[in-house]
Amino acid sequence: MRIHYLGVRGSCPAPGPQYVRYGGHTPCVGIGRGDEPPHLILDAGIGIGVAARMLADRPFDGTVLLTHLHWDHVTGLPFFPAGDRSDGRVQLLLPQQENGESALQTVAGVMRPPYFPIEPDLLRGDWSFGALEEGVHEIEGFEVLAREIPHKGGRCFGYRISDGAATVTFMPDHCPTDLGWGPDELGAYHEAALALANGADVLIHDGQLWVEELAAQAAFGHAAAEYAVRLGQQAGAKSVVIFHHRHTRTDDELDELGASLQRPGIEVTVAAEGTVTQL
Repeated sequence: MRIHYLGVRGSCPAPGPQYVRYGGHTPCVGIGRGDEPPHLILDAGIGIGVAARMLADRPFDGTVLLTHLHWDHVTGLPFFPAGDRSDGRVQLLLPQQENGESALQTVAGVMRPPYFPIEPDLLRGDWSFGALEEGVHEIEGFEVLAREIPHKGGRCFGYRISDGAATVTFMPDHCPTDLGWGPDELGAYHEAALALANGADVLIHDGQLWVEELAAQAAFGHAAAEYAVRLGQQAGAKSVVIFHHRHTRTDDELDELGASLQRPGIEVTVAAEGTVTQL
């Protein structure tokens, strides 16, 4: 399994020289095998355009799996030229909505006039739209466990992806304080999060907040980076990747964050756009 970090920022893009080393694109991670380009893409922030460049002139043939429908996780969908072409095939999957809307109706809620020129069913190529419930799914040859995790403003899933040899857990948006402040005032280490992260080779987790920001800003729906590390330790994950960086967090500040989070017995890194991890 190969993990491609295509966009690592949260909430909105971060252009400018002080954001170059970690990158300014919004959330998108590609999962592939060997030297092949990704066939499974997690979230569709503007980082999805990087996946298109990886494919060069080839069409995308695979699945885009959304954790939820907030703008920063979907704005790249209509700007994905490898999928928006006559010979592309894109299966778009997202959490089943509590209001009973179809997946196509849900995506059209954020992609339609007057907010955007076209609706999603006018994208070129072979597009299909489906909704997932919690549970185990077979997607592009990977086993994917979907579990609902607390976040603000709509149903949000975390995913555990395995190819039988390696496992990556993806929880880019997570508000554990919704379930209480927990034993260390960082949020609850609840069953769904622990099940997703259990023994994972890589835990990619929301780290938008610093500990000192948590009390004032947890209500907006995110976790502290320190929580991600402690969750990884409790779940027996081999490594933790801090993800969904605040758009105002400079490269130097993220260097500082990475240095402060180092712990014995677990590898901790700060996600950087363009990084590739081979498992």
